[in-house]
Amino acid sequence: MRRSHARTRHCSEPEGMDPVKFKIRPASRSTNLFSRTPKHAKSNLTLTITVASTAALIALFSCYYLFFRAAKTHVNEASLRYGVLLDGGSTGTRIHVFGYRPGRNEFDFELGSMRVNPGLSSYSESTENAGDSLRELVEFAKRKVPMEFWDKTEIRLMATAGLRLLDSKLQAKILDSCRRVLRKSGFSFRDEWATVITGSDEGVYAWVVANYALGTLGADPMHTTGIIELGGASAQVTFVSNESMPPEFSRTIKFGNITYNLYSHSFLHFGQNVAFESLRESLTSGDFDPGKYYDAESLQKGIHIDPCSPKGYLHEIELSKQSTGSLAEKSKYLSTLQARGNFSECRSAALTLLQKGKVTFYIAERCSYQNCYLGSVFMPKLQGRFLATENFFHTSKFFGLHQRAFLSDLLTAGQQFCGEDWFKLKKKHQSLDDEDLLRYCFSSAYIVALLHDSLGISLDDERIGFANQVRNIPLDWALGAFILHSSTDLDVQHPGWIASLISDDSPTLLSLIAILILLMFLAWSISKWRKPQLKTIYDLEKGRREPEAM
Repeated sequence: MRRSHARTRHCSEPEGMDPVKFKIRPASRSTNLFSRTPKHAKSNLTLTITVASTAALIALFSCYYLFFRAAKTHVNEASLRYGVLLDGGSTGTRIHVFGYRPGRNEFDFELGSMRVNPGLSSYSESTENAGDSLRELVEFAKRKVPMEFWDKTEIRLMATAGLRLLDSKLQAKILDSCRRVLRKSGFSFRDEWATVITGSDEGVYAWVVANYALGTLGADPMHTTGIIELGGASAQVTFVSNESMPPEFSRTIKFGNITYNLYSHSFLHFGQNVAFESLRESLTSGDFDPGKYYDAESLQKGIHIDPCSPKGYLHEIELSKQSTGSLAEKSKYLSTLQARGNFSECRSAALTLLQKGKVTFYIAERCSYQNCYLGSVFMPKLQGRFLATENFFHTSKFFGLHQRAFLSDLLTAGQQFCGEDWFKLKKKHQSLDDEDLLRYCFSSAYIVALLHDSLGISLDDERIGFANQVRNIPLDWALGAFILHSSTDLDVQHPGWIASLISDDSPTLLSLIAILILLMFLAWSISKWRKPQLKTIYDLEKGRREPEAM
Protein backbone atom coordinates (compact mmCIF):
# COMPACT_ATOMS: atom_id res chain seq x y z
CA MET A 1 0.00 0.00 0.00
CA ARG A 2 2.79 2.38 0.93
CA ARG A 3 4.61 1.34 -2.23
CA SER A 4 1.51 2.12 -4.20
CA HIS A 5 1.16 5.52 -2.52
CA ALA A 6 4.78 6.34 -3.06
CA ARG A 7 4.46 5.49 -6.69
CA THR A 8 1.42 7.72 -6.92
CA ARG A 9 3.34 10.59 -5.35
CA HIS A 10 6.18 10.16 -7.77
CA CYS A 11 3.94 10.38 -10.78
CA SER A 12 1.59 13.14 -9.63
CA GLU A 13 2.31 16.85 -9.16
CA PRO A 14 1.55 18.88 -6.02
CA GLU A 15 -1.64 20.85 -6.25
CA GLY A 16 -1.18 24.47 -7.20
CA MET A 17 2.16 24.02 -8.99
CA ASP A 18 2.80 24.30 -12.71
CA PRO A 19 4.02 21.32 -14.72
CA VAL A 20 7.76 21.06 -15.33
CA LYS A 21 8.59 23.02 -18.52
CA PHE A 22 11.79 23.63 -20.48
CA LYS A 23 13.15 27.03 -19.58
CA ILE A 24 13.17 29.10 -22.77
CA ARG A 25 15.75 31.80 -23.38
CA PRO A 26 14.82 35.30 -24.47
CA ALA A 27 12.91 35.44 -27.73
CA SER A 28 15.57 37.52 -29.41
CA ARG A 29 17.94 34.55 -29.47
CA SER A 30 15.46 31.66 -29.53
CA THR A 31 14.00 32.87 -32.78
CA ASN A 32 17.34 32.52 -34.56
CA LEU A 33 18.81 29.50 -32.80
CA PHE A 34 15.90 27.22 -31.88
CA SER A 35 13.52 27.72 -34.80
CA ARG A 36 14.07 24.85 -37.23
CA THR A 37 15.32 25.80 -40.69
CA PRO A 38 13.20 24.08 -43.39
CA LYS A 39 15.04 21.57 -45.58
CA HIS A 40 14.29 23.51 -48.74
CA ALA A 41 15.75 26.65 -47.16
CA LYS A 42 19.04 24.89 -46.41
CA SER A 43 19.13 23.48 -49.94
CA ASN A 44 18.43 26.90 -51.41
CA LEU A 45 21.26 28.40 -49.38
CA THR A 46 23.77 25.81 -50.63
CA LEU A 47 22.47 26.12 -54.18
CA THR A 48 22.73 29.90 -54.03
CA ILE A 49 26.33 29.74 -52.87
CA THR A 50 27.22 27.18 -55.56
CA VAL A 51 25.55 29.18 -58.34
CA ALA A 52 27.23 32.37 -57.20
CA SER A 53 30.61 30.63 -57.14
CA THR A 54 30.11 29.21 -60.61
CA ALA A 55 29.00 32.57 -61.98
CA ALA A 56 32.04 34.25 -60.48
CA LEU A 57 34.28 31.61 -62.00
CA ILE A 58 32.73 31.99 -65.45
CA ALA A 59 33.14 35.76 -65.23
CA LEU A 60 36.78 35.41 -64.30
CA PHE A 61 37.42 32.93 -67.12
CA SER A 62 35.66 35.18 -69.62
CA CYS A 63 37.69 38.21 -68.55
CA TYR A 64 40.86 36.17 -68.77
CA TYR A 65 40.06 35.00 -72.28
CA LEU A 66 38.91 38.39 -73.57
CA PHE A 67 41.72 40.49 -72.15
CA PHE A 68 44.67 38.09 -72.00
CA ARG A 69 44.15 35.33 -74.56
CA ALA A 70 42.59 37.61 -77.19
CA ALA A 71 45.47 40.05 -76.89
CA LYS A 72 48.00 37.23 -77.10
CA THR A 73 46.27 35.71 -80.14
CA HIS A 74 46.17 39.11 -81.86
CA VAL A 75 49.92 39.46 -81.44
CA ASN A 76 50.54 35.95 -82.77
CA GLU A 77 48.28 36.47 -85.77
CA ALA A 78 49.99 39.72 -86.67
CA SER A 79 53.49 38.24 -86.62
CA LEU A 80 54.94 36.62 -89.74
CA ARG A 81 56.03 32.99 -89.53
CA TYR A 82 57.99 30.92 -92.00
CA GLY A 83 57.97 27.47 -93.55
CA VAL A 84 60.36 25.62 -95.87
CA LEU A 85 59.37 22.80 -98.21
CA LEU A 86 61.58 20.73 -100.51
CA ASP A 87 59.90 19.28 -103.61
CA GLY A 88 61.85 16.19 -104.65
CA GLY A 89 60.74 15.88 -108.27
CA SER A 90 61.77 13.40 -110.93
CA THR A 91 64.14 15.76 -112.77
CA GLY A 92 65.23 18.10 -109.98
CA THR A 93 64.70 19.27 -106.39
CA ARG A 94 63.16 22.67 -105.69
CA ILE A 95 63.02 24.47 -102.36
CA HIS A 96 60.19 26.86 -101.46
CA VAL A 97 60.34 29.42 -98.66
CA PHE A 98 56.94 30.58 -97.45
CA GLY A 99 55.59 33.15 -95.05
CA TYR A 100 52.21 33.11 -93.31
CA ARG A 101 50.26 34.83 -90.58
CA PRO A 102 48.54 32.38 -88.22
CA GLY A 103 44.77 32.58 -87.98
CA ARG A 104 44.33 34.80 -91.03
CA ASN A 105 44.84 32.31 -93.86
CA GLU A 106 47.31 34.77 -95.39
CA PHE A 107 50.25 33.21 -97.22
CA ASP A 108 53.27 34.84 -98.83
CA PHE A 109 54.53 32.59 -101.63
CA GLU A 110 57.06 35.06 -103.00
CA LEU A 111 59.83 34.77 -100.40
CA GLY A 112 61.84 32.68 -102.83
CA SER A 113 62.44 29.33 -104.48
CA MET A 114 65.46 27.59 -105.97
CA ARG A 115 66.00 24.42 -108.01
CA VAL A 116 68.94 22.08 -108.42
CA ASN A 117 69.39 19.24 -110.90
CA PRO A 118 69.29 16.26 -111.15
CA GLY A 119 66.45 14.78 -109.09
CA LEU A 120 66.93 12.57 -106.01
CA SER A 121 66.05 9.43 -107.99
CA SER A 122 69.27 9.87 -110.01
CA TYR A 123 71.25 8.90 -106.88
CA SER A 124 69.98 5.32 -106.95
CA GLU A 125 73.56 4.05 -107.49
CA SER A 126 75.14 6.42 -104.96
CA THR A 127 72.42 6.89 -102.34
CA GLU A 128 74.83 8.29 -99.72
CA ASN A 129 75.35 11.39 -101.91
CA ALA A 130 71.67 12.27 -102.24
CA GLY A 131 71.67 14.47 -99.14
CA ASP A 132 74.59 16.55 -100.44
CA SER A 133 72.37 17.80 -103.26
CA LEU A 134 70.23 19.59 -100.63
CA ARG A 135 73.00 21.61 -98.98
CA GLU A 136 72.88 24.47 -101.48
CA LEU A 137 69.09 24.61 -101.15
CA VAL A 138 69.26 24.75 -97.34
CA GLU A 139 71.74 27.63 -97.48
CA PHE A 140 69.37 29.46 -99.83
CA ALA A 141 66.54 29.07 -97.29
CA LYS A 142 68.76 30.39 -94.48
CA ARG A 143 69.30 33.58 -96.45
CA LYS A 144 65.54 34.03 -96.79
CA VAL A 145 64.51 33.28 -93.19
CA PRO A 146 65.80 35.57 -90.40
CA MET A 147 68.23 33.74 -88.11
CA GLU A 148 66.08 34.22 -85.00
CA PHE A 149 63.31 32.20 -86.68
CA TRP A 150 65.41 29.24 -87.85
CA ASP A 151 64.67 26.96 -84.90
CA LYS A 152 60.94 27.79 -85.13
CA THR A 153 60.69 27.20 -88.90
CA GLU A 154 59.73 23.72 -90.06
CA ILE A 155 61.53 22.21 -93.04
CA ARG A 156 59.94 19.27 -94.90
CA LEU A 157 60.97 17.10 -97.83
CA MET A 158 58.28 15.61 -100.06
CA ALA A 159 59.50 13.43 -102.88
CA THR A 160 57.24 12.53 -105.80
CA ALA A 161 57.10 10.22 -108.82
CA GLY A 162 60.86 10.02 -109.36
CA LEU A 163 61.36 8.20 -106.06
CA ARG A 164 58.05 6.36 -106.35
CA LEU A 165 59.51 4.54 -109.35
CA LEU A 166 62.33 3.13 -107.21
CA ASP A 167 62.00 0.13 -104.91
CA SER A 168 61.41 0.73 -101.22
CA LYS A 169 64.99 -0.08 -100.12
CA LEU A 170 66.50 2.52 -102.44
CA GLN A 171 63.87 5.04 -101.37
CA ALA A 172 64.77 4.49 -97.71
CA LYS A 173 68.51 4.91 -98.32
CA ILE A 174 68.04 8.14 -100.28
CA LEU A 175 65.71 9.57 -97.64
CA ASP A 176 68.12 8.65 -94.82
CA SER A 177 70.90 10.53 -96.62
CA CYS A 178 68.63 13.57 -96.91
CA ARG A 179 67.58 13.36 -93.26
CA ARG A 180 71.19 13.53 -92.09
CA VAL A 181 71.56 16.89 -93.84
CA LEU A 182 68.19 18.26 -92.72
CA ARG A 183 68.83 17.40 -89.05
CA LYS A 184 71.83 19.74 -89.16
CA SER A 185 70.10 22.44 -91.17
CA GLY A 186 69.32 24.65 -88.17
CA PHE A 187 65.61 24.51 -88.97
CA SER A 188 63.00 22.51 -87.06
CA PHE A 189 62.99 18.99 -88.52
CA ARG A 190 61.73 15.49 -87.68
CA ASP A 191 62.63 12.34 -89.56
CA GLU A 192 58.99 11.68 -90.48
CA TRP A 193 58.92 15.01 -92.33
CA ALA A 194 61.04 13.53 -95.13
CA THR A 195 58.74 11.23 -97.11
CA VAL A 196 57.70 9.99 -100.52
CA ILE A 197 54.16 11.26 -100.98
CA THR A 198 51.54 9.39 -102.96
CA GLY A 199 50.39 10.57 -106.36
CA SER A 200 46.94 11.11 -104.88
CA ASP A 201 48.40 13.49 -102.29
CA GLU A 202 50.21 15.37 -105.03
CA GLY A 203 46.96 15.81 -106.94
CA VAL A 204 45.06 16.99 -103.86
CA TYR A 205 47.76 19.55 -103.01
CA ALA A 206 47.67 20.91 -106.57
CA TRP A 207 43.89 21.18 -106.36
CA VAL A 208 44.14 23.09 -103.06
CA VAL A 209 46.55 25.75 -104.32
CA ALA A 210 44.61 26.25 -107.55
CA ASN A 211 41.34 26.86 -105.75
CA TYR A 212 43.05 29.00 -103.12
CA ALA A 213 44.41 31.19 -105.92
CA LEU A 214 41.01 31.32 -107.63
CA GLY A 215 39.27 32.22 -104.37
CA THR A 216 37.06 29.11 -104.41
CA LEU A 217 38.71 27.25 -101.53
CA GLY A 218 36.20 27.35 -98.70
CA ALA A 219 33.29 27.93 -101.10
CA ASP A 220 30.63 25.68 -102.65
CA PRO A 221 32.29 22.41 -103.80
CA MET A 222 30.47 22.51 -107.14
CA HIS A 223 32.01 25.91 -107.90
CA THR A 224 35.58 24.67 -107.58
CA THR A 225 38.01 23.99 -110.43
CA GLY A 226 39.58 20.61 -111.20
CA ILE A 227 43.25 20.02 -111.93
CA ILE A 228 44.93 17.92 -114.62
CA GLU A 229 48.72 17.84 -114.21
CA LEU A 230 51.25 16.52 -116.68
CA GLY A 231 54.52 15.99 -114.87
CA GLY A 232 57.69 14.29 -115.99
CA ALA A 233 56.98 10.82 -114.58
CA SER A 234 53.25 10.89 -113.81
CA ALA A 235 49.98 12.62 -114.54
CA GLN A 236 47.41 13.57 -111.89
CA VAL A 237 43.68 14.18 -112.21
CA THR A 238 41.78 15.72 -109.26
CA PHE A 239 38.30 17.22 -109.12
CA VAL A 240 35.11 17.34 -107.06
CA SER A 241 32.70 14.58 -108.05
CA ASN A 242 29.22 13.72 -106.76
CA GLU A 243 29.43 10.20 -108.17
CA SER A 244 30.01 7.19 -105.95
CA MET A 245 33.65 6.09 -106.14
CA PRO A 246 35.74 3.14 -105.00
CA PRO A 247 37.49 4.17 -101.74
CA GLU A 248 40.97 4.00 -103.26
CA PHE A 249 40.07 6.88 -105.60
CA SER A 250 38.16 9.01 -103.09
CA ARG A 251 39.74 11.74 -100.96
CA THR A 252 37.96 13.96 -98.43
CA ILE A 253 39.43 17.22 -97.18
CA LYS A 254 37.95 19.93 -94.98
CA PHE A 255 38.77 23.60 -95.23
CA GLY A 256 36.94 25.91 -92.87
CA ASN A 257 33.43 24.56 -92.51
CA ILE A 258 33.27 23.02 -96.00
CA THR A 259 33.98 19.37 -96.79
CA TYR A 260 35.15 18.41 -100.29
CA ASN A 261 34.77 14.94 -101.78
CA LEU A 262 37.44 14.58 -104.42
CA TYR A 263 38.38 12.08 -107.07
CA SER A 264 42.17 11.99 -107.15
CA HIS A 265 44.51 9.60 -108.90
CA SER A 266 48.07 9.64 -110.14
CA PHE A 267 48.83 7.80 -113.37
CA LEU A 268 52.38 6.61 -112.86
CA HIS A 269 54.44 6.22 -116.07
CA PHE A 270 52.03 8.59 -117.86
CA GLY A 271 54.22 11.67 -117.34
CA GLN A 272 55.51 13.34 -120.48
CA ASN A 273 59.21 12.41 -120.11
CA VAL A 274 58.59 8.77 -119.20
CA ALA A 275 56.04 8.41 -121.99
CA PHE A 276 58.49 9.92 -124.49
CA GLU A 277 61.23 7.46 -123.52
CA SER A 278 58.73 4.60 -123.62
CA LEU A 279 57.78 5.59 -127.15
CA ARG A 280 61.41 5.50 -128.26
CA GLU A 281 61.88 2.03 -126.80
CA SER A 282 58.70 0.76 -128.41
CA LEU A 283 59.68 2.13 -131.83
CA THR A 284 63.12 0.57 -131.83
CA SER A 285 61.88 -2.75 -130.48
CA GLY A 286 59.02 -2.95 -132.97
CA ASP A 287 56.28 -3.19 -130.31
CA PHE A 288 53.99 -1.09 -132.46
CA ASP A 289 52.45 -2.50 -135.64
CA PRO A 290 55.31 -2.51 -138.18
CA GLY A 291 52.91 -2.24 -141.08
CA LYS A 292 51.76 1.12 -139.79
CA TYR A 293 55.11 2.78 -139.21
CA TYR A 294 57.71 0.73 -141.09
CA ASP A 295 58.22 -0.64 -144.53
CA ALA A 296 59.97 -3.96 -145.36
CA GLU A 297 63.08 -2.26 -146.72
CA SER A 298 63.52 -0.16 -143.56
CA LEU A 299 63.16 -3.24 -141.36
CA GLN A 300 65.79 -5.11 -143.36
CA LYS A 301 68.23 -2.23 -142.97
CA GLY A 302 67.50 -1.95 -139.24
CA ILE A 303 65.94 1.46 -139.70
CA HIS A 304 62.97 2.34 -137.49
CA ILE A 305 60.54 5.13 -138.36
CA ASP A 306 59.94 7.81 -135.76
CA PRO A 307 56.68 9.72 -136.46
CA CYS A 308 57.25 12.06 -133.48
CA SER A 309 60.48 13.69 -134.64
CA PRO A 310 60.62 16.41 -137.34
CA LYS A 311 62.07 15.45 -140.72
CA GLY A 312 65.82 15.74 -140.99
CA TYR A 313 66.58 14.79 -137.41
CA LEU A 314 68.87 11.76 -136.96
CA HIS A 315 69.47 10.18 -133.61
CA GLU A 316 71.37 7.06 -132.79
CA ILE A 317 70.31 5.28 -129.63
CA GLU A 318 72.49 2.74 -127.92
CA LEU A 319 70.27 -0.04 -126.65
CA SER A 320 70.87 -2.97 -124.42
CA LYS A 321 69.21 -6.15 -125.61
CA GLN A 322 69.17 -9.63 -124.15
CA SER A 323 70.89 -12.33 -126.12
CA THR A 324 68.74 -15.23 -127.29
CA GLY A 325 71.41 -17.71 -126.22
CA SER A 326 71.58 -16.78 -122.53
CA LEU A 327 69.60 -14.56 -120.17
CA ALA A 328 72.87 -13.35 -118.61
CA GLU A 329 74.43 -12.27 -121.88
CA LYS A 330 73.69 -8.87 -123.29
CA SER A 331 74.77 -7.34 -126.54
CA LYS A 332 74.78 -3.71 -127.46
CA TYR A 333 73.91 -2.38 -130.84
CA LEU A 334 73.25 0.93 -132.41
CA SER A 335 69.83 1.42 -133.90
CA THR A 336 68.97 4.39 -136.05
CA LEU A 337 65.57 5.99 -135.82
CA GLN A 338 64.57 7.71 -139.03
CA ALA A 339 62.61 10.88 -138.31
CA ARG A 340 59.43 11.17 -140.33
CA GLY A 341 57.47 13.84 -138.51
CA ASN A 342 53.77 13.15 -138.76
CA PHE A 343 51.44 14.57 -136.12
CA SER A 344 48.58 12.14 -136.80
CA GLU A 345 50.81 9.06 -136.56
CA CYS A 346 52.52 10.43 -133.45
CA ARG A 347 49.12 11.07 -131.86
CA SER A 348 48.07 7.52 -132.69
CA ALA A 349 51.25 6.14 -131.12
CA ALA A 350 50.69 8.29 -128.00
CA LEU A 351 47.12 7.03 -127.70
CA THR A 352 48.39 3.45 -127.82
CA LEU A 353 50.64 4.23 -124.88
CA LEU A 354 47.79 5.78 -122.91
CA GLN A 355 45.43 2.89 -123.45
CA LYS A 356 47.85 0.30 -122.13
CA GLY A 357 47.41 -0.74 -118.52
CA LYS A 358 51.12 -0.34 -117.80
CA VAL A 359 53.07 1.84 -120.19
CA THR A 360 56.48 0.53 -119.21
CA PHE A 361 55.75 -3.10 -119.99
CA TYR A 362 52.97 -2.57 -122.50
CA ILE A 363 50.67 -5.05 -120.84
CA ALA A 364 47.08 -4.28 -121.65
CA GLU A 365 44.78 -4.79 -118.66
CA ARG A 366 41.03 -5.16 -118.81
CA CYS A 367 38.99 -2.39 -117.22
CA SER A 368 36.89 -3.75 -114.36
CA TYR A 369 34.92 -0.50 -113.91
CA GLN A 370 32.23 1.19 -115.95
CA ASN A 371 34.50 4.12 -116.83
CA CYS A 372 38.20 3.73 -117.67
CA TYR A 373 39.50 6.65 -119.69
CA LEU A 374 43.19 5.93 -119.14
CA GLY A 375 44.30 2.32 -119.20
CA SER A 376 42.38 0.18 -116.72
CA VAL A 377 41.98 2.88 -114.05
CA PHE A 378 38.57 4.04 -112.80
CA MET A 379 37.59 7.65 -113.41
CA PRO A 380 34.19 9.33 -113.05
CA LYS A 381 32.90 11.73 -115.68
CA LEU A 382 34.71 15.06 -115.65
CA GLN A 383 32.66 17.78 -113.94
CA GLY A 384 33.09 21.54 -113.96
CA ARG A 385 36.01 23.65 -115.12
CA PHE A 386 39.63 22.48 -115.27
CA LEU A 387 43.13 23.89 -115.33
CA ALA A 388 45.78 21.92 -117.22
CA THR A 389 49.14 22.60 -115.60
CA GLU A 390 52.88 21.86 -115.74
CA ASN A 391 53.83 20.40 -119.15
CA PHE A 392 50.40 21.25 -120.55
CA PHE A 393 51.21 24.89 -119.88
CA HIS A 394 54.86 24.72 -120.99
CA THR A 395 53.87 23.20 -124.34
CA SER A 396 51.10 25.72 -124.99
CA LYS A 397 53.46 28.56 -124.03
CA PHE A 398 56.09 27.31 -126.47
CA PHE A 399 53.55 27.51 -129.29
CA GLY A 400 52.48 30.99 -128.16
CA LEU A 401 48.94 29.99 -127.24
CA HIS A 402 46.69 31.97 -124.91
CA GLN A 403 45.64 30.52 -121.54
CA ARG A 404 42.07 30.04 -122.81
CA ALA A 405 43.16 28.55 -126.15
CA PHE A 406 41.25 25.54 -127.45
CA LEU A 407 42.74 22.09 -127.92
CA SER A 408 42.13 22.61 -131.64
CA ASP A 409 44.65 25.46 -131.54
CA LEU A 410 47.26 23.15 -130.04
CA LEU A 411 46.45 20.47 -132.62
CA THR A 412 47.05 22.93 -135.48
CA ALA A 413 50.31 24.18 -133.97
CA GLY A 414 51.53 20.61 -133.41
CA GLN A 415 50.77 19.58 -136.96
CA GLN A 416 52.79 22.49 -138.30
CA PHE A 417 55.74 21.83 -135.98
CA CYS A 418 55.95 18.08 -136.62
CA GLY A 419 55.89 18.60 -140.38
CA GLU A 420 58.61 21.28 -140.33
CA ASP A 421 62.21 20.62 -141.35
CA TRP A 422 64.48 20.10 -138.36
CA PHE A 423 67.18 22.54 -139.50
CA LYS A 424 64.64 25.31 -139.96
CA LEU A 425 63.31 24.66 -136.44
CA LYS A 426 66.80 24.86 -134.96
CA LYS A 427 67.43 28.17 -136.67
CA LYS A 428 64.12 29.54 -135.40
CA HIS A 429 64.62 28.36 -131.79
CA GLN A 430 68.35 28.81 -131.23
CA SER A 431 67.97 29.32 -127.48
CA LEU A 432 66.76 25.74 -126.95
CA ASP A 433 69.00 22.69 -126.97
CA ASP A 434 68.22 19.85 -129.37
CA GLU A 435 66.73 17.49 -126.78
CA ASP A 436 64.22 20.04 -125.48
CA LEU A 437 63.26 21.25 -128.95
CA LEU A 438 62.75 17.70 -130.19
CA ARG A 439 60.10 16.90 -127.58
CA TYR A 440 57.50 19.45 -128.69
CA CYS A 441 56.23 17.36 -131.58
CA PHE A 442 55.57 14.47 -129.22
CA SER A 443 54.24 16.64 -126.37
CA SER A 444 51.65 18.37 -128.56
CA ALA A 445 50.44 15.02 -129.93
CA TYR A 446 50.50 13.44 -126.46
CA ILE A 447 48.39 16.24 -124.95
CA VAL A 448 45.72 15.93 -127.64
CA ALA A 449 45.70 12.13 -127.20
CA LEU A 450 45.41 12.51 -123.41
CA LEU A 451 42.82 15.28 -123.10
CA HIS A 452 40.71 14.67 -126.19
CA ASP A 453 41.14 11.04 -127.27
CA SER A 454 41.31 9.62 -123.73
CA LEU A 455 39.48 11.98 -121.34
CA GLY A 456 36.89 13.03 -123.89
CA ILE A 457 37.43 16.81 -123.70
CA SER A 458 36.22 18.27 -126.98
CA LEU A 459 38.64 20.22 -129.17
CA ASP A 460 36.65 23.43 -128.68
CA ASP A 461 35.73 22.94 -124.99
CA GLU A 462 35.82 26.23 -123.07
CA ARG A 463 35.93 24.51 -119.66
CA ILE A 464 39.67 23.90 -119.77
CA GLY A 465 42.53 26.38 -119.62
CA PHE A 466 46.32 26.07 -119.69
CA ALA A 467 47.94 27.79 -116.74
CA ASN A 468 50.96 27.71 -114.48
CA GLN A 469 49.90 30.47 -112.11
CA VAL A 470 46.78 32.39 -111.10
CA ARG A 471 46.95 35.98 -109.82
CA ASN A 472 50.72 35.75 -109.37
CA ILE A 473 50.39 32.56 -107.31
CA PRO A 474 52.27 29.63 -108.91
CA LEU A 475 50.16 26.50 -109.32
CA ASP A 476 52.73 24.33 -107.59
CA TRP A 477 51.47 21.39 -105.52
CA ALA A 478 54.08 22.25 -102.86
CA LEU A 479 52.19 25.46 -102.10
CA GLY A 480 48.98 23.48 -101.64
CA ALA A 481 50.80 21.13 -99.25
CA PHE A 482 51.98 24.13 -97.25
CA ILE A 483 48.44 25.59 -97.11
CA LEU A 484 46.95 22.36 -95.82
CA HIS A 485 49.72 21.70 -93.28
CA SER A 486 49.57 25.29 -92.01
CA SER A 487 45.78 25.21 -91.74
CA THR A 488 45.94 21.94 -89.79
CA ASP A 489 48.58 23.37 -87.46
CA LEU A 490 46.47 26.46 -86.87
CA ASP A 491 43.45 24.33 -85.96
CA VAL A 492 45.60 22.61 -83.34
CA GLN A 493 47.15 25.84 -82.07
CA HIS A 494 43.86 27.76 -81.97
CA PRO A 495 41.08 25.43 -80.79
CA GLY A 496 37.88 26.61 -79.10
CA TRP A 497 38.31 29.05 -76.21
CA ILE A 498 37.43 26.45 -73.58
CA ALA A 499 40.02 24.06 -74.93
CA SER A 500 42.53 26.91 -75.05
CA LEU A 501 42.00 27.68 -71.41
CA ILE A 502 42.18 24.05 -70.37
CA SER A 503 45.39 23.51 -72.26
CA ASP A 504 47.00 26.70 -71.03
CA ASP A 505 49.42 26.30 -68.14
CA SER A 506 49.88 29.96 -67.38
CA PRO A 507 49.94 31.31 -63.75
CA THR A 508 46.72 33.23 -64.44
CA LEU A 509 44.84 30.04 -65.17
CA LEU A 510 46.26 28.37 -62.07
CA SER A 511 45.05 31.31 -59.98
CA LEU A 512 41.53 30.94 -61.37
CA ILE A 513 41.52 27.25 -60.56
CA ALA A 514 42.66 28.01 -56.98
CA ILE A 515 39.84 30.55 -56.56
CA LEU A 516 37.33 27.98 -57.79
CA ILE A 517 38.54 25.41 -55.25
CA LEU A 518 38.39 28.00 -52.44
CA LEU A 519 34.82 29.04 -53.27
CA MET A 520 33.64 25.46 -53.41
CA PHE A 521 35.32 24.73 -50.05
CA LEU A 522 33.63 27.76 -48.44
CA ALA A 523 30.23 26.66 -49.71
CA TRP A 524 30.76 23.16 -48.36
CA SER A 525 32.03 24.45 -44.95
CA ILE A 526 29.04 26.76 -44.43
CA SER A 527 26.55 24.01 -45.21
CA LYS A 528 28.31 21.55 -42.85
CA TRP A 529 28.60 24.13 -40.01
CA ARG A 530 24.89 25.03 -39.96
CA LYS A 531 23.47 21.56 -40.32
CA PRO A 532 24.93 19.88 -37.12
CA GLN A 533 24.20 22.90 -34.85
CA LEU A 534 20.58 23.12 -35.79
CA LYS A 535 20.11 19.36 -35.45
CA THR A 536 21.70 19.15 -31.94
CA ILE A 537 19.61 21.93 -30.39
CA TYR A 538 16.48 20.62 -31.98
CA ASP A 539 17.11 17.12 -30.65
CA LEU A 540 17.65 18.55 -27.15
CA GLU A 541 14.35 20.39 -27.31
CA LYS A 542 12.59 17.31 -28.56
CA GLY A 543 14.05 15.09 -25.78
CA ARG A 544 12.98 17.41 -22.92
CA ARG A 545 9.44 17.52 -24.19
CA GLU A 546 8.97 13.77 -24.42
CA PRO A 547 7.80 13.34 -20.76
CA GLU A 548 5.08 15.87 -21.43
CA ALA A 549 3.47 13.45 -23.84
CA MET A 550 3.33 10.57 -21.31
